[in-house]
This record gives sequence, C-alpha cells and structure tokens, in this order.
Amino acid sequence: MLSQLTREPLIDAITAFLAGRDTETGHAFRGLLEREMDSAGAAAITALGQRLATAGADWAYYPGDPLARRLHHALADRILLADSALHGAEHIETVAGRPVVIFANHLSYADANLIEILLCRCGQTTLADRLAVIAGPKVYSSLKRRFSSLCFGTIKTPQSSGLSTEDAVMNPREVARAARRSIDIAQERLRLGDALLVFAEGTRSRSGDMQQMLTAATRYLDVPDVCVLPAAITGTEALFPIGDDTVHPVTVTVRIGAPLSGAALRQQARGDRSEMMNIVGRAIAAELPSGYRGVYGN
Repeated sequence: MLSQLTREPLIDAITAFLAGRDTETGHAFRGLLEREMDSAGAAAITALGQRLATAGADWAYYPGDPLARRLHHALADRILLADSALHGAEHIETVAGRPVVIFANHLSYADANLIEILLCRCGQTTLADRLAVIAGPKVYSSLKRRFSSLCFGTIKTPQSSGLSTEDAVMNPREVARAARRSIDIAQERLRLGDALLVFAEGTRSRSGDMQQMLTAATRYLDVPDVCVLPAAITGTEALFPIGDDTVHPVTVTVRIGAPLSGAALRQQARGDRSEMMNIVGRAIAAELPSGYRGVYGN
C-alpha cells in the first residue's frame, strides 16, 4: 500500500513538471516511469517513499536513493541531446583517493543531476557514486525537488544572508549554528571518502553570467590533503528557462579543469579566503565560453 501511495503522486508530479502542456510527451514520460518503477519492485518504491518523506527535515546528510537515480537516468535519455558531454575526465583520474571538492557555476536547479549523469556516461561512475551535494532549503521544498535531490547524497545548509527566503524565519544565531553544523557534516563526509559538489555562487545565475563566489565556501577546504576540481557548466539554463514551466531538450556541456591543491590555493592567496574563492572562480571561468564568465570575465 505504501508503495502505491508513493508511486502515483510521484509519477503525477514528475509527468506534470516534465511535459508541460504537451499531452503526448506526458503520456510517454508516464509510461517510462511506470515501467521503471514496476521493474524495481514494491520494496524499492517504499524505500524511495520513506526517503522522500524525510529528506530535508533537518540540517543533516541525506543519502541518495537507487531508484531515484535510476529514474533520472532513464528520463535523461529523453531530454539530453546526443552531443551532451563531459570533458576533462583525465583531471578526475589525478585526484583519485583524495578528498575532493568540486566547485561549479550554477545555471539551473538541475545542474547537480546533469553533472552526475554525464560523469556516469563518460565512465566516471566512481566519482558519481561519491557525490555529496551542498543543498539549500529550496532543494527540499517540493516533492519533485526532493526526488531530484535523491540521485546522490545531499547536505542541507542554510543559504547566505540576503539570498534566502525560507531562512528568513531564522535569526542570525540560528543560521550560523545551522551553517556550522552543515560544514562539520561536509568535512566528515570528505573524510569518509565522499566528493563534495558546491555551487559557491550561492544561488543560480538568472542571466547565465558567473556571480561572485562566496568566501564562506572555503570552509569546505579545511580538510587535510583536500583538492579542488573546477567544473564549468553550459546549456542547463535552457532546460527549463526562468518563467517557463516546460522542459526543453538541451545540449549540456561540463568541462572539468585541472585540479587545484587546497594547500597551494591557500598559499597562493596568502591565506585570504576571499581571494581563494576568486582563484577558484577564475579557474571555472577559464573553462567557460566568454559569454558565461560574468564577474570573472577578465
């Protein structure tokens, strides 16, 4: 019974979100989801339902769900155009076995999901399996968003002051306490072998241009032997453009830059945490077309 209570509302929510006003596409997506969920079985659907019910309830780490990940990969086959690709996989090989923080520009709510999918498609499943994404409260604010968050581990964190709407009910002391907790959890996940994925602009860009990287993101680098992978994303802004509820097939490109040692980064910036993140921002921008570089255009 619990599996049915999960199955139908989830299929309804995903189908409505993906298809927009296109009835034929909606039927195709529904049939795909029904086949995949029925193939997975009632136990897998029930487990997904339990995770959907609890994800985001506290400032904590939430593990991914195998069925959610499987469904996303099946859907991606219908949405990602064939020329979508991840470049720079050779840089991933050089950081194997080390604590890794991936910093990326942020264009869409789907950025983390598409990075995970493209990592798998290019054979980097080990890194994809290790992902733990730093996620703001909005990621857990609806059924479809919680579903997307379960393709990997997530760590709920409050957004920076001025960027958040949900955290407005929290006083500054509560926000600071929640942020400290999420940083502690993130550093523990690094020590356990996870790879953090951080969108250090703090919020997605509404113009496509890179925004200033947040100084506070350097706290994720306070782990021995940590290294940084800069990741440059293009194309995801067209998946569901701002103001448009319909999903569009897109070509997505992710370019991984050369890794940066956390210790060398700190030394190069002479301990200035703001400059550390500017160095990371410039490394991401170097992998982007000029029209995306924003504040790091020079």
